[in-house]
Amino acid sequence: PSLHSRPLPPTASAAGPGAAGLFPPSLPLFHPRHAVRRLRRRRRRRPDPSEAMFPRPSFPGEVRRAAASGRSRSRPRGAGGGTVLLPSMLMFGVILASSGLLLMIEKGILAEVKPPPLHPAAGELSRRAGGGGEAPGDLDYEVLRDIRNRTIRAVCGQRAMPRSVWELPAGQRRTVLRHLLVSDKYRFLYCYVPKVACSNWKRILKVLDGALESVDIKLKMDHKSDLVFLGDMKPDEISYRLKNYYKFIFVRNPMERLLSAYRNKFGEIKEYQQKYGVEIVRRYRKNGGNSAGDDVTFSEFLRYLLDEEVERMNEHWMPIYNLCQPCAVRYDFIGSYERLNTDADYVLEQIQSPSFIRFPERQSWYKPVTAETLHYYLCNTQRRLIKELLPKYILDFSLFAYPLPNITSEFCRQ
Repeated sequence: PSLHSRPLPPTASAAGPGAAGLFPPSLPLFHPRHAVRRLRRRRRRRPDPSEAMFPRPSFPGEVRRAAASGRSRSRPRGAGGGTVLLPSMLMFGVILASSGLLLMIEKGILAEVKPPPLHPAAGELSRRAGGGGEAPGDLDYEVLRDIRNRTIRAVCGQRAMPRSVWELPAGQRRTVLRHLLVSDKYRFLYCYVPKVACSNWKRILKVLDGALESVDIKLKMDHKSDLVFLGDMKPDEISYRLKNYYKFIFVRNPMERLLSAYRNKFGEIKEYQQKYGVEIVRRYRKNGGNSAGDDVTFSEFLRYLLDEEVERMNEHWMPIYNLCQPCAVRYDFIGSYERLNTDADYVLEQIQSPSFIRFPERQSWYKPVTAETLHYYLCNTQRRLIKELLPKYILDFSLFAYPLPNITSEFCRQ
């Protein structure tokens, strides 16, 4: 017989040798069935806790019983009548309201945290934009900003992460110093990231240094002339500027940035078609030897990125982390492509640029990557390719708080 089918005798000897000192003879040994019976008796006697919180009105007997069982009843109240909220409904309302309050309190607490200002505070929106109030959604952006700040501090605080550019391997140090543009007149460093409005920022630097009259001049951007690169300076000059100048970068959703580079370079730029496109088609397409490089598919481009070493990548698709090294360089501000104009105005105020300088308007020929465009390309690409590529860009997703691409069947059916 099992333990649950027959109770043990209430004697110490039944428990085996030495049990007499543990269980007094007057007490029976524990049996699960006894506990179940006690629990049932307690439940029958236990009062409804909601009665203590919300005393019931004196209903008729049958209504009182219905209220105790959690069902709602109505009771006439004067000529107009009305409905009485019963305890279960009131409890539900309190819980629902409390959840909303907790969410608002949590956001408020997060917004009050004062980490290093990698993004503009909610009350510091640009005067250039002509407004003194907060734009819609600023509280949500404050939460996102705080997440980014905390993530960067946590990741960069790890022992293996570099604390300065001098701790980087030579190749990585050359890359970041080659992407840090210098303005000695306004004492700032800007790490440019291709496909994140860097041409317009270079245009602003040239206007600030007097090489261009206006940001609105329609000229093809020369990405080398009239620009000062930190990598061209001596080590002591580099260290001084990294320590004392205002430093900022702008970031973008990694998959959106890759798609923008793909559409621009392989759809419009013949130089890239010949230099990269021809090789990509030859490598990943059967009988692709006759391609001019202008018909590279997005899947072929992703396969090429999978096989390419990160440090050997072209700057237009190299991860932002490798371009700008946010652990080795302590940036004062990280702007977002999604809030480009607002964040750009904030930076222009921080560097105290002349009031007539504003961030340029988007070029008329520019083809933006919309949510629908990204949805189309992601959902028409093998999931395996996207999943295998994510580790190369995972620091861009995590450090800058961008969600991983949604490639579920449900999302792609929309």
